[in-house]
Amino acid sequence: MKKALQQLHKKLQLHLEFLYPDVDQQALGERLLEAMGIEDGGKPPRPHANNWDQSDVFMITYGDTFTTPNRPPLQNLQHFLSQYLKGTISGTHILPFFPFSSDDGFAVINYYQVNESLGDWEDIRAIAAEFDVMADVVINHCSSRSGWFENFKQRKDPGRDFFLEASPEDDLSLVVRPRTQPLLREVETLDGKRHVWCTFSHDQVDFDFSNPEVLLEFVSIIRFYMANDISVFRLDAVAFLWKKPGTSCIHLPETHEVIRLLRLLISHRNPKAVLITETNVPNRENLTYFGNANEAHAVYNFALPPLLIHTLVTGNCRYLKNWLMSLQPAQNGTAFFNFVASHDGIGLRPVEGILSDQELDELISTMGNFGGRISWRGLEGGMVKAYEINISLYDALSGTVKGQDALQQQRFVCAHAIMLAIEGIPAIYVHSLVATQNDHEKMALTNQNRSINRHRWDYAELQARLADPEDHHAQVFGKLKELIRIRRKQRAFHPNATQYTLHLGDQLFAFWRQSPDRRQSIFAINNISDQPQQLAMSELNLIELDTWTDLISGQRFEDTHQSIELAPYQTLWLTNVH
Repeated sequence: MKKALQQLHKKLQLHLEFLYPDVDQQALGERLLEAMGIEDGGKPPRPHANNWDQSDVFMITYGDTFTTPNRPPLQNLQHFLSQYLKGTISGTHILPFFPFSSDDGFAVINYYQVNESLGDWEDIRAIAAEFDVMADVVINHCSSRSGWFENFKQRKDPGRDFFLEASPEDDLSLVVRPRTQPLLREVETLDGKRHVWCTFSHDQVDFDFSNPEVLLEFVSIIRFYMANDISVFRLDAVAFLWKKPGTSCIHLPETHEVIRLLRLLISHRNPKAVLITETNVPNRENLTYFGNANEAHAVYNFALPPLLIHTLVTGNCRYLKNWLMSLQPAQNGTAFFNFVASHDGIGLRPVEGILSDQELDELISTMGNFGGRISWRGLEGGMVKAYEINISLYDALSGTVKGQDALQQQRFVCAHAIMLAIEGIPAIYVHSLVATQNDHEKMALTNQNRSINRHRWDYAELQARLADPEDHHAQVFGKLKELIRIRRKQRAFHPNATQYTLHLGDQLFAFWRQSPDRRQSIFAINNISDQPQQLAMSELNLIELDTWTDLISGQRFEDTHQSIELAPYQTLWLTNVH
């Protein structure tokens, strides 16, 4: 056995001893290496290597966002990316594109197939030839209509032992839930009635990762995705992966160990691959998924959307500023994955302990006035609590707590200017990129709150709108593309560039970025209010010998002591290097 392979095998065994102390770890390790296709130790990754830079910007989308009568949706997506976003974004997260039974793709029937209504693997590879593709590894659960679950009921392999069972008599009182329906589902099998664990819905049955065969299957799935040119892997709902009755069944040590093991295998198969965890939980818990730069390469920055929206509708950045100051810099080899909107709603759990109940109620009420809906999660004793707000981001920013106003577009662009500038890798939801509004019709049709922000565009109609300079879709699209174009050229916007929060009052949200080589500084200054704000440039302590330019407007500032006025929701990106 080659030395590199021996070293990898030794590291792998340490993980397996923790997870599966009662199995033959040597044999299991060999099977895992075979499943990942690593025969000689692979290509060991450099420790703390950043597999990204300031040019990395992602778009989040469903595979069927753009529809036409005679072309598969994935081919429409490729056309949109190639024609409208080549040179603007670097990658795209295509939400689950597999056969599914519910939850818009997150109840997967077959992990090895592309949903034929979308296209095929050739279409995925065609997109991957021009852009980095992020795919979901829906690792916590699969569809109750999957072949594996049918085998579970028939007591056949593979699948007979893939799913987590529990008894209604077990102590499940501490289990953290993101939904309100009963946790256990009774099913009839050839061996009689069984109760399976369903964290999310009764159509989404949880896997039992205490069975190493489940881990092996998912390693094979990830290798298959790699063979189809996918390089970024999103571990969906991974916080709930490992369960033990009598515990909260979230963030258990075994869950973190599985992530470390997967990163080890993925990185040795492809040192440039990126593993991202999706954990919509309070901020402090979310950050634990970095580990010691040995778990997720990137974590979703879930606190950013609710805090940024709260800031812009109240005109006060106090909480956002305090949060940014408390955010520990991601060490090299890790990065925040920043977003303001996604296919899901605006999660409220990440701001628990940051915003008061009264402030949350005000935010919820304001979003309701703009057409939003609320999804709930269950608590002990049959109580419920707001889990997320469902609304399109464009409509969420149509006004303030005082009501709707004429500054929607400026406020919306300001939100993205902030997201594009802060530490991390930015990702823009497709419906934000083209300023899609609430889809009440789809929500009524599906009876699902999240459908409000999952519109399907007739591709020809969208193209016509993007060609009309008077249309708000075209206006927003053009402004966001220009911001992205500027961002991608600035070394000070590297995801791991230094960041310091500035104190310019509650209406100016500002921070300083410095490039890793220390040659470029950028002061990102944002008026987050609906009133003009004065900025005394002397407060920035600019180096007088440098020439300072606003990257967005092109305006040069020769006098570093002058006072300037920022219009409502205006952003300045002041830099000493153009």
